[in-house]
Amino acid sequence: MVIDMKGSCRKIPFSDVMVKTNRNAYWGRKWNLRDVIYFAIMLTLHLMCLLAPWTFNWNAFWVAAVLYVVTGMFGLLLSYHRQLSHSSFKLPKLLEYFFAYCGVHALQGHPIDWVSRHRFHHKYTDTERDPHTPVDGFWFGHINWIFDIEYMVQKVGKRKNVGDLRKQVYYRFLQRTYLLHPMALGVLLYRLGGWPIVVWGMGGEFADVWRRVAQQSPRLRVLSSAWTGMVGN
Repeated sequence: MVIDMKGSCRKIPFSDVMVKTNRNAYWGRKWNLRDVIYFAIMLTLHLMCLLAPWTFNWNAFWVAAVLYVVTGMFGLLLSYHRQLSHSSFKLPKLLEYFFAYCGVHALQGHPIDWVSRHRFHHKYTDTERDPHTPVDGFWFGHINWIFDIEYMVQKVGKRKNVGDLRKQVYYRFLQRTYLLHPMALGVLLYRLGGWPIVVWGMGGEFADVWRRVAQQSPRLRVLSSAWTGMVGN
């Protein structure tokens, strides 16, 4: 049960963490086109999971497994996170661009968007200016921040912390054409194996099913549960 506190704050259930309650992520605010698209993507990929048992075959399973490694491990973890966000290492440009392109197909944003948000997160960790802070509530830190781009802009301003990426034509191209690439992958998978490959590999036209849920769920749990627990300590 939620415990009401003074003003516009409350405690997260079973925790000593105080969070704000003065913003509703879904009602009473203006949704822009990007918010609607991202909400549709997330809703679609989770609903498409229901089709997976009826479309299972081993070819589809292995396609999903390979895409998980390519887009999640190489694209998100190695490229978006370690190289582009934290500059942990350097790669030849062609290899850097290849791994970044793998990350585009994970449907967590184009490199400029993802890297900017992650750098802001480390700059303002677990404060009100953290783009996905648990201070704004468990569900905001878990998933609601994805659907409220204007609120994020209010927190951290424009993406002025990714000049190193913006000056490269390749990353600006991915920003402009972002959704076209996973859509093209979905068409390719359909041509290769029909709907079972699409459901297990790309979940309709926009969202990968098991691959994407496998990537999103641990990430979102870290953003909400783990960080919230750290704040509580």
